[in-house]
Amino acid sequence: MRCLLQELTSLLLLGMALAQRRVTVQEGPLYRTEGSHITIWCKVSGYQGPSEQNFQWSIYLPSAPEREVQIISTMDPSFPYAIYTQRVRSGEIYVERVQGDSALLHIMKLQDRDAGEYECHTPTTDERYFGSYSAKMKLMVIPDSLRVTSVPQTLNKVERDSLELKCEVSKSTAQHSHLSISWYRQKVGEPPVEVISLSRDFVLRAGSTYAQRQATGDVRLDKVGETTSKLTVYNLQPSDQGEFYCEAAEWIQDPDKSWYAMTRKRSEGTTINIQATDKEFSVRLETEKRTYTVGEPVEFRCILEAQNIPERYFSISWAFNSSLIASLGPNAVPVLNSDFAQREALGQLKVAKESDNVFVLKIYRLRLEDSGKYNCRVTEREKTVTGDFIDKESKRPKNTPITVLPLKTSISVEMTNNASNVLEGESLRFGCSVRSGFGPQSHLSVTWQLVDKQNRRSDVVRLDRDGTLQPGPSYSERSSYGGIQMEQVRPGSFTLEIFNSVKADEGHYECRVTEWTRTQDGEWQMIGERHASMPVSITALEAGFAVTAISRTPGVTYNESFDLQCIIKPHYPSWVPVSVTWRFQPAGSTEFHDLVTFTRDGGVQWGDRYTGFRTRTAIEKAESSNNVRLSISRASDTEAGKYQCVAELWRKNYNSSWTRLADRTSNLLEIRVLRPVTKLQVSKSKRSITLVENRPIPLNCSVKSQTSPDSHFAVLWYVHKPSDADGKLILKTTHSSAFEYGTYAEEEGLRGRLQFERSSSGGLFSLTVQRAEVSDSGSYYCHVEEWLLSPNHAWYKLAEEVSGRTEVTVKQPDNRLQVSQTQKNLTVLENEWVTLECAVTNRTSPASQLSVEWYVWKSGHPEKEAVARLSRQATLQYGDLATLSDLKGRLHLESPSPGLYLLTLQNMMVQDSGAYDCRVEEWLLNPSNQWYKRAEDLSGLTTVTVKQPDPTLQVDTTISNLTVLEKEPFPLDCSILSRSSQESRFAVTWYNLRMKEGGGQVSRGTEEEEEREALLSVGLDAMFGQEAGRFEGRLRFQRLSSVLYRLTVLQAGAADAGNYSCRVEEWLPDPKGVWYRLAEEESGTVTIHVQDTGSTLQSIICSNDALFYFVFFYPFPIFGILIITILLVRFKSRNSSKNSEGKNGVPLLWIKEPHLNYSPTCLEPPVLSIHPGTID
Repeated sequence: MRCLLQELTSLLLLGMALAQRRVTVQEGPLYRTEGSHITIWCKVSGYQGPSEQNFQWSIYLPSAPEREVQIISTMDPSFPYAIYTQRVRSGEIYVERVQGDSALLHIMKLQDRDAGEYECHTPTTDERYFGSYSAKMKLMVIPDSLRVTSVPQTLNKVERDSLELKCEVSKSTAQHSHLSISWYRQKVGEPPVEVISLSRDFVLRAGSTYAQRQATGDVRLDKVGETTSKLTVYNLQPSDQGEFYCEAAEWIQDPDKSWYAMTRKRSEGTTINIQATDKEFSVRLETEKRTYTVGEPVEFRCILEAQNIPERYFSISWAFNSSLIASLGPNAVPVLNSDFAQREALGQLKVAKESDNVFVLKIYRLRLEDSGKYNCRVTEREKTVTGDFIDKESKRPKNTPITVLPLKTSISVEMTNNASNVLEGESLRFGCSVRSGFGPQSHLSVTWQLVDKQNRRSDVVRLDRDGTLQPGPSYSERSSYGGIQMEQVRPGSFTLEIFNSVKADEGHYECRVTEWTRTQDGEWQMIGERHASMPVSITALEAGFAVTAISRTPGVTYNESFDLQCIIKPHYPSWVPVSVTWRFQPAGSTEFHDLVTFTRDGGVQWGDRYTGFRTRTAIEKAESSNNVRLSISRASDTEAGKYQCVAELWRKNYNSSWTRLADRTSNLLEIRVLRPVTKLQVSKSKRSITLVENRPIPLNCSVKSQTSPDSHFAVLWYVHKPSDADGKLILKTTHSSAFEYGTYAEEEGLRGRLQFERSSSGGLFSLTVQRAEVSDSGSYYCHVEEWLLSPNHAWYKLAEEVSGRTEVTVKQPDNRLQVSQTQKNLTVLENEWVTLECAVTNRTSPASQLSVEWYVWKSGHPEKEAVARLSRQATLQYGDLATLSDLKGRLHLESPSPGLYLLTLQNMMVQDSGAYDCRVEEWLLNPSNQWYKRAEDLSGLTTVTVKQPDPTLQVDTTISNLTVLEKEPFPLDCSILSRSSQESRFAVTWYNLRMKEGGGQVSRGTEEEEEREALLSVGLDAMFGQEAGRFEGRLRFQRLSSVLYRLTVLQAGAADAGNYSCRVEEWLPDPKGVWYRLAEEESGTVTIHVQDTGSTLQSIICSNDALFYFVFFYPFPIFGILIITILLVRFKSRNSSKNSEGKNGVPLLWIKEPHLNYSPTCLEPPVLSIHPGTID
């Protein structure tokens, strides 16, 4: 006992260990209409923990199939997302727990947005995760297109009237669906009563209340249009009063093959009011007895009981075992069916109207087959105005059964067969032996009958008493082809043989023997009948018919062979024809195609899609079975895929035609044809190369091992730049040694610089990049592809591998450019020349080219300005500064020796001041024969300061007194003692200084009380200004020398007395020829006294002490100095007079300074322009 418990415990634990959770959900997709109520079930099994499991429902909407939207949970009220929270709270969505591990999701009113993929998830209660915890199904929400309409009305009818109502039902659903239509009658306060309905399977069925009337034809439902059906109720009864309406439902078949009513709708009702009448009647059937013997007569009386029968119309119908015998209309003329009409013609039967309410059926000689149920039906008919009759109420009494006993017979029957269970297609053989004696006057008739499983009886073949063989209606054609044979081996011994049996031949076979004897009137009378039966079971050929595909080598390598077996069960005899087709779906395809077929007659048919299979494929069928083996040699990718065998079971019919009984498809058998395992190894070593441009870049790619000696390699060379995400293809050599340049080689122009080599051993590949450039720097690597020849003689790529990287750095030559950094300070005067030196002390390469550019930085300017640039092609280009100013014509550039550049600025101007430097660029020729700037350097600053000349102008500032007589002229001299430059010119202006009060002596200490009045101004260009008003016409100007100017005032008056002075402005031309004022100086004052003509010289001298001393004490030394001065002036004026003579010998008293126009870049001589002045 203890051992038994231990074993049970072990089995229980093993079962728990093997159990795994499994969640199942109702199979989808489900189609439901918008606004309908839906339930989706979900079950969980194989779980551990409590029996009550929790369920969580989510949806994946079509607009976001990857996003889960939570709907409802049995354990977490906060589980729903916001869009479902309100519907869950209102009870529109809820979960009904059917059992602890089963639940239903209810959605009371479907919305269009409820369509999607639903997921049922069960939170785990297991000790560990094992199995599935969720399941999904799809729900499709479609519009509700069902329309049910009927015209609402109120109809008043009389009992026995007819009623016709129409109902229109339509739908526009795209999916395949069925409609069911039902008519109901409802009275106030009572539930609806079904009248009649047409189911979704097109089965017409009446409700229990109307079933009898539907059977008699009083209730009909007909389709009168595409969408219209008509309800007809004949012989209305008072119970039919109420509201009639139709209801339709649209049904759709779910994936589990069950039908679901997506929506139901009813029409508006029609109220029927029925007025009752007193036209009731009753019927009864009478006969003398119920048991008779063959040959006896029988009479049936159908008695009608009703009021006012003569004025009413009735028709009578007689039935035997529910089959019509005869009918009598209101005219009492009997109409018999074919069987009984013959007996009536022979006088064996009579149908008549005995009186208005009695109708008679009489059979004068009963037969054995007359046993059964008899009845009559009385139908009241109404005659219309046209003379036609319409049926009203119909009634019939209960059936009256009679039994006709046969005459007794002494025969017995025994039956034999060859087998009680045979295979479809085998022959059935039966023997029937009649035992006991039968007289010589007796004849036997033998009928072979089959009673199938539904208890339906059918005649197979019949041998009449006169020896005529008659096959049954269902076997006549089969018998004509010899499929059924019946023989009388000897008297009382009969055989039946059915060849090529079918499943329909299964059942109980009866041998029914009837003994006949001839009566006195010459007719044959059946004495008795005996029968024996024997069951026969026929196994259908397709029963258990199955096919399985197997292979022992689901995975093979190139050039190997594999076998596929198609096993057919059960084991059929050799005469059972089976055809087998191998089908093939190549890898990567979705379609199957026939590969080869072993036909039912043993032939082989190849498919026309894969002709290449024939040369490598053999098909063989086993002799002892229908199994078919497919052998494929030299496997390749062409043979990789899914194989499937299809077996068809055939039967040869009695008419030599063939019927395919069944076909079975085997499981999918996937054959993987694998490529050889690669042994490719590429060197992963890394290295770095640094070189100067124009040198070659050597790159190596080494294959260490390969899969096969016949391997070919494709080598792809890549370069990866830091700025790129991926490497760029330089060159590709295919496995067939073809070259293909990559986009990088095309873009960078590498085609002419690439050299590819392969060593004779075959494992080393070299790529050399000639004339390396700086842009060639990067990370180089090779991508090796190993190629082999497939069994189909096509090259395929077996493997690929990337080598280690070679870091290549291409440098430019080292920068050795040096420019002299000497700092200089130069100070020059205007119009002087300055030479700026730019000396290159060292350079990177003797073959390099230099460009030199001079800059100047001026005070107050934020940036340096370009002056001039000498390109590397020795082209001189002027900067913006030189172009916008006149500096362009004053520049001179020369290079007396290599690396030394001199820039000369002629005729310097003050605005030329600034800090000058030069920038030198060194250009080298790269491997692509393109010049590039390798280096640049700046020289030291040369600070140039341009100054104007220092002013040294001096004017005679001696203060003097002069007394003149009225009407006499007096001179005002302006003497320039020194000048700043010989090229300077002077502008002279004479002023009169007067007391503001007028008159009196004027002293220098009272200048603030004086007022200045300009007498005359003479410009540097000898242009005269406006004369003072009171001196107008009385002034004469003279230039006695270049430094002595005289203004003579004529006709002196008393008002002319006062202080006089001159102001001298010294002007110089700048290098542009523009005059500017360098300095100005004012002379000493000359005090003029105008003496009235009435005064004496003595009084004048005596009245003025200064004049007294001047006359009597100063003259002697002054006269001595004056004589000497006059002699010197005379001597100089004599020399200058020779050069001062003008046209016709007239001396030029005033000559403008000559203007020299000179361009340092112009080779023409300077132009001298002399402008004449004014000669007084």
